[in-house]
Amino acid sequence: MRRRSAKLIKNFIVCGLLLALGSGNVSAQFLPVKNYPQNYFVWPIQATKQIVANFGELRNNHYHMGLDCRSEQAVNKNVVAAAEGYIAKVKVEPWGFGQAIYINHPNGMTTLYAHLNSFYNELDDYVKAEQYRQQSWAVYLDLPPNKFKVKQGQFIAKSGSTGGSMGPHLHFEVRDTKTDKVLNPLLMNFPIPDRVPPRVLRIAVYDRCLSTYEQTPKIYSLAYSNGTYAPAGGVINVNTEKVSFAITAYDQYTGSTNNNGIYQAILYKNDKPISGFQLDSIGYDETRYLNANIDYKTRANGGSWLQHLSKLPGYNTGVYKTDESNGVVSLSAGETADLKIEVGDPNGNTSRIAFKVKLGTIIETNTNDVTDKAKTFHPGFINIFETKDVRFYLPEMALYDSFSFRYKVLEGVAGNNKYQLHTPIVPVQTYFPVSIKGNFSMADTGKIVMLRSYGAKKDFYKALYNDGWYTASFREFGYFQLLKDDTPPVVTPRGFYNGINASKLRSITFSVTDDSEDLESFNAYLDGEWLRFSNDKGVNYIYTFDEKCSSGSHELEIVAVDMVGNTTTKKYSFTR
Repeated sequence: MRRRSAKLIKNFIVCGLLLALGSGNVSAQFLPVKNYPQNYFVWPIQATKQIVANFGELRNNHYHMGLDCRSEQAVNKNVVAAAEGYIAKVKVEPWGFGQAIYINHPNGMTTLYAHLNSFYNELDDYVKAEQYRQQSWAVYLDLPPNKFKVKQGQFIAKSGSTGGSMGPHLHFEVRDTKTDKVLNPLLMNFPIPDRVPPRVLRIAVYDRCLSTYEQTPKIYSLAYSNGTYAPAGGVINVNTEKVSFAITAYDQYTGSTNNNGIYQAILYKNDKPISGFQLDSIGYDETRYLNANIDYKTRANGGSWLQHLSKLPGYNTGVYKTDESNGVVSLSAGETADLKIEVGDPNGNTSRIAFKVKLGTIIETNTNDVTDKAKTFHPGFINIFETKDVRFYLPEMALYDSFSFRYKVLEGVAGNNKYQLHTPIVPVQTYFPVSIKGNFSMADTGKIVMLRSYGAKKDFYKALYNDGWYTASFREFGYFQLLKDDTPPVVTPRGFYNGINASKLRSITFSVTDDSEDLESFNAYLDGEWLRFSNDKGVNYIYTFDEKCSSGSHELEIVAVDMVGNTTTKKYSFTR
């Protein structure tokens, strides 16, 4: 009983300390104070207790949604359950999490362990049986609640670098089980020492009488002196009645030089908080809204990460809290306002930017000289574009800010023109359908794909035919074109051939390529029975010899199908 009481008192003290760290400034009153359990979870990997990425770090089209825990640049470190509970889900996929385990805990939270190399034996046997039952290597399994109970610190997997990982580490998340919102683990007193305040590099200023996509912000470097960051001279002169701000800032931890994401930032006008954001409790269905938290155009053009301190007009929910201004500072003629920005981390370390903003002579911006301007698209509305050859519409919640849409036709091969539908410097939140009129024969309608390209990036989707039009859905602007795909996938064995004696081989590997990049399916059959090939990172398909392949003569059949049904079938005889 004394041990339990001591632990409760310790948790109470830690919670009180966290509250005290925030209570010394207005930020604790303006942004929510979290009350997550302290010391409930243990470190999930038996390796050095360090991270290489935190929750809220900025990535392309999404926030990083957990902690990337170091595995000392090696795979196969022991991964353990962070608390007692039961394994609720298992995911196996070529990209994303790779191989992952979800554990539900009695406190109403779920922990996720991703990029795993392998599961512990009993779980691995269960997953393998399900893959054979479903005849699919990629699976997302809901497990019975009492089948795989775990204790805190119990071995559950070996760490790896599967899925979207760029190197060995463990991706670890904590979620609210009921809502599936991902919580910031560093608010739960994990053993990551942090006495280092965020580092702020620059501030950007926007004319909010214009769209953020129709301008280039003015950027000011910041100097640090006497505990405060400030632009040179301490005064920013503007020529518009409405301005907003964005910052480049990074968080760091004691003993680490990694540039991690910041936790929160608050903008004050004349000592009153008017807008701020806090990175916590974000669902995977919301993480793409990062594109409304950053200056997407600047980043897309190769510039810095800049995080808006104002809420864009098409971002109606999420990480921001604002007053009626939405973080846009209004100025009257000759007015000088005192502004302050507080940037904080989960441990209460805070950096401050202080400066004045002064309105000078108002300069009207001429927006009538935009060439190739078809129309203006606005957030919060269904935006429609139609010509005799191409059409699309953007759903109501697709845009974050307005912009002048550009359209151009480029001649293509055999009359299949390429259509420029704006450029990817304007982000889109939701998928939108694009329809192009095609001149293909009716016999070819099932073989048509739509290509979206911009620079080196290409996206292919099967185009569905209806009354002369071909339609596919995308989430980025760019160049769009219809193509006929009648080329089957290319299947290439690696060190394996017909008639081989495979007794000394540990595995069989095939690479598969296709003109339209993505396969619809890959299946292998050993003596007529489905055989499990893994497909990590979508590159090679690998079968590791196991009890499914006994000694003797065998026939292996490979069937690869692309998105429009072009099929390659290969057969190999071998002995084992």
